[in-house]
Amino acid sequence: MSQSRKRSECPISCSLDIWGDKWSLLIIRDLMFTDKCTYGDFLKSPEGIATNILASRLHILEENEVIKKLDHPDSKAKILYRLTQKGIDLLPILVEIHLWADKYFVIPDEIKTTIEAGKKDKERFIKFMSKELRKKMA
Repeated sequence: MSQSRKRSECPISCSLDIWGDKWSLLIIRDLMFTDKCTYGDFLKSPEGIATNILASRLHILEENEVIKKLDHPDSKAKILYRLTQKGIDLLPILVEIHLWADKYFVIPDEIKTTIEAGKKDKERFIKFMSKELRKKMA
């Protein structure tokens, strides 16, 4: 993270400087829990991110080594985005956000299944998901 972005030495503040806006976490969510991995894929997310915001957030996440760009195997015009190990290490945080949301919001059935797996054995779920995400890093 560039020093100009750092507001303080507080670990929470430093972390939020990288992924603390709603769009960055949604991009990370899509990379973790869906097959979305291209600019176009992220634009199709139901939250409706604007193209300029998406470009900015992808740049910040890449600059801070949370994601990386890869060549797309099927198209020279497309770029694949993948989580780095630093990004995968955010998985426990996203799991906790899911569990918190399950407590206070109505959750769609397709997401509820994932949350239930996390609830049943959180450590095992995180270990399994981390392993699956690392496979995609190549």
